[in-house]
Amino acid sequence: MIGAIIFGCLATFFCCCVICSFKSLKLAIDVIDASADFLAGTKRIVLVPILYFFLILIAIMVWSGAVACVMSMGKITADDIIPQGKNVEWGENTSYMLWFMLFGILWITAWLEYTCNIVVMISASTYYFNSNANEEGAADVSLGFSIAYTYHMGSVAFGSFVIALVRFIRIVFLYLAKQAQKSSGDNPVVKGVVQCANCVLACIEKICDYINSAAFAYMAVSGDNFCSSAWNGFLLNIKHLMKFSFANLIAKIFILLGKVSITVANCFSLYFLMSDAVFGDAQEVSSHLGPIAVIALTTYITASIFLGLFDTVVMALMTCLAIDMDLHSGTPAFGPPTFHDSVTKIDES
Repeated sequence: MIGAIIFGCLATFFCCCVICSFKSLKLAIDVIDASADFLAGTKRIVLVPILYFFLILIAIMVWSGAVACVMSMGKITADDIIPQGKNVEWGENTSYMLWFMLFGILWITAWLEYTCNIVVMISASTYYFNSNANEEGAADVSLGFSIAYTYHMGSVAFGSFVIALVRFIRIVFLYLAKQAQKSSGDNPVVKGVVQCANCVLACIEKICDYINSAAFAYMAVSGDNFCSSAWNGFLLNIKHLMKFSFANLIAKIFILLGKVSITVANCFSLYFLMSDAVFGDAQEVSSHLGPIAVIALTTYITASIFLGLFDTVVMALMTCLAIDMDLHSGTPAFGPPTFHDSVTKIDES
């Protein structure tokens, strides 16, 4: 009953937001449509997340080898219970090195992740400002790489440091929380406190990630440094709050539906291919759950990489629209022709 009342209140609030901000909702839908047009017309942009995905994999593999070398520096002693067993005793310096390397890989992967995002955002920005009411412009992906590595490496590194620090604090907290739970005998009160604190840290991580994304989107247009872009991007989000909220919400709904539908479709395809009607591999395994779980995980990760691109483009184009409207008294001067047709219909209605 309480859950029904809460969801009813949230639904009523959402309906009020839609009714009161219907123009913002239409503009957000137009940004979603423009983002889809950008991805459809700039197919080479798909190679950007693929490139950085493999760079992250290489970085993790190299880091794993380095961690194994550091771990082997400990003193190896025979186990008192298992004759063939060995124990590795780490000194204080080794522990510090491992924690330092953990923060290092978090920073490196975050830097690669955000570099990918800013390359896509700069490309989307060139698409928006190269377009107008009469013709649809082209995106310059190579310019995205050039600007990202020539002018904004320090800014991306600073933003990556912030999110890496938050993630590192969260990992350290979870490690200490596990130790506290063991020493308390799995006390339910301690578990509750740990879960609440972990939820707060997760929220802080999400907030920092969104602020970074807003900063990089503003940076892609203005070319300012990270701090200026973070502040101006935050103010821009506040000024156009409903437009950004609707655009991000709709984009996340589409992304979630895409992830779920692609994963379910691949799982059913695997089950069909393993059936006796096709290859008959179902008789070779004792359970379908193992192969289906592997395919589901692989599909979900792959879909997240590609569909996350859509979310980045929506943030970039929404920022471009907001800046364009502020510079031209509420009427955008740039953007693809289909976007201007929709804006004209909105103004006439």
